[in-house]
Amino acid sequence: MPSSSATRTRTTVFAPRLAALISGHLGQDVFRLEPDTIGVAGPEITDRVLAARRATESERPTFKPLHGRSITRTEASSVTRTVANDVRRALTGPLRETVDLSGSWPLAGHLFLRDIILGGDPRRLRMLMSRYLELTPKLTWTVIAIGAALPGWPRPGDEGLTGLAARTAEATGYQERRYAMGMYRRAAAPVCFTVSTLVANALWLGAPFDDATPNRNIILESLRLLPPSWNILRNASPEYPAIDERIGAGDDVLVLPLLSHRDPGLWDDPESFRPERWDDLDPDNTPGYLPFGHSSERCWGRHMVMPLAELLLDHVRRSGLMVDPEQTTGKVPLLGLLGVEDVRMVRAARARG
Repeated sequence: MPSSSATRTRTTVFAPRLAALISGHLGQDVFRLEPDTIGVAGPEITDRVLAARRATESERPTFKPLHGRSITRTEASSVTRTVANDVRRALTGPLRETVDLSGSWPLAGHLFLRDIILGGDPRRLRMLMSRYLELTPKLTWTVIAIGAALPGWPRPGDEGLTGLAARTAEATGYQERRYAMGMYRRAAAPVCFTVSTLVANALWLGAPFDDATPNRNIILESLRLLPPSWNILRNASPEYPAIDERIGAGDDVLVLPLLSHRDPGLWDDPESFRPERWDDLDPDNTPGYLPFGHSSERCWGRHMVMPLAELLLDHVRRSGLMVDPEQTTGKVPLLGLLGVEDVRMVRAARARG
């Protein structure tokens, strides 16, 4: 755990499956998880597995087929660039210092990011950013179906639209509108979800921080202990048995950053939150460290996530907020995006009172 007296009182409780992985397989390179699934955590075999072939469309986390329609890499790249431009445009001015970011994180951070990046978009699109839609895909598609059917669809050229909303406005016909709304959520939601969760994790794991500790180091260390994607799936493929004989011809492979990021053979004092370790480490060339995927195919959104996370964390550090001293347990549920589900942030004056 982190070294400050405040953080030593906090306990992070992982969902049972995650806790079992850590307790049962930490330090192992290749191991069987299920009759048809092999776990991989060793850095050398991880490199070879992920470099063996590119991810298929069903393995890409954000741009999997939508409504049965394949999303080409060209389209995915174009949409990602559009979102990146929207983020840069939203951050050209200073953040609103008067916004109250106390309350439950990552929700408070998510709403803040949603409003500054997408606040000018129509309500039917902004609703797609709700974290409640994560509860079930059925709820998400119900909201999309209603939004695509309602009159008053935005038009290209409408004032205040983000670039992503302008792309959505070009859709004509019900089915195209449904697809466009699905792409809007696929592209924009992960930015706000990931950044707010990452900052919430950092606050839980390490706050209060030394004033001299760079935001970059804090974020990199948070990504180590709570990587956004705790696993990277590769479906069974003929390349993998040739890499290691323990991988069978019909075995899916689950690469596990959750374990490699904690491997005592790779990290000094691996369970401690130590941002200073990144003074001398290159995150792009550190064995076993892959919060945004492998070097052969890294997440396209990482260039948005890191600057946004650093900016948001800096905003919180300057705002006089702190983790509620009465909160001693943080739960990490079994979700695709790994994070502490409820970090209660309060103003320091209130905490002292």
